Amino acid sequence: MSLQEFLPTPEFEEYSEFFKDFFKMTRREDGVLLVQAHTLGGPIQLSVQNHRALGQMLKVIGADPKNEVLILTGSGEEFMMDSDPEGFELETEDMPYWAYEYAYKDGRINVSSLVNDLEIPTIGIMNGPGFHSEIVLMCDITLAAEDATIFDLHYDIGSVPADGIHNAFQELLGTKRAAYALLTGEAITADKALEYGLVNEVLPRQELIERAHVIADHIMSQPRVTRRLTTQIVRRPWKQRIVNDLDGGFGIQMFGHVAKQKSIHGKEHIAGTVDYVREGRRNNFASPVGSTR
Repeated sequence: MSLQEFLPTPEFEEYSEFFKDFFKMTRREDGVLLVQAHTLGGPIQLSVQNHRALGQMLKVIGADPKNEVLILTGSGEEFMMDSDPEGFELETEDMPYWAYEYAYKDGRINVSSLVNDLEIPTIGIMNGPGFHSEIVLMCDITLAAEDATIFDLHYDIGSVPADGIHNAFQELLGTKRAAYALLTGEAITADKALEYGLVNEVLPRQELIERAHVIADHIMSQPRVTRRLTTQIVRRPWKQRIVNDLDGGFGIQMFGHVAKQKSIHGKEHIAGTVDYVREGRRNNFASPVGSTR
């Protein structure tokens, strides 16, 4: 007998309760786990707190060998279109500290955990319009609601778009389309996202979770070792992408914010930027009729 025992792994009943203020979790008997991110039961409102909680949650899920497939989505009719009104006060109190602690460290963990800490297939659901869509776009399979709109707001709020969304756009859109989307704040509709290869399927919102479970059923039809090793194959491009580009991109973005001494995701900046998406406009500026990319 070994001189030491295995340390206990996380139990679903414990961590689902622990994370309940940030994520609603339900798990089938076969290990298919549904995680719905929320703020007070509704769409995600970005804050320092839920930004950190994401990486913490992904690491805990990845450490539980009873989880076999992850379905990750938001809540309500929008994915993330607002920030918590007081969710970034810590930034203004000590920008150099939080530029590293919240943004550079936590942000890198969020993206790298999704790719590296989960040994299981992942299905992301873009349940509506929103920014920071990389967390579902970088899942192995991605579904989108018919009215979902994918866009990046960083450039339009004076921030370098280099905290993970650049990885997603460059990998999925290619160099030219990614440059356009990152520099103009292009609002990419669900149908256009399907055409571009950002998502795999577009469905009515009420059918998204059911469809994700159908896909999970198919994934679960093969042995555990096959599922997990196949995940390593399909995820390899993401691993290479984040090794090459994630840390350096974050560093450039944070240098810009520390140099300017301005908030990274302040409410006053986000509110005006997302209006054009809600209003159905394609960009913040007029686009010539018949123009192409």
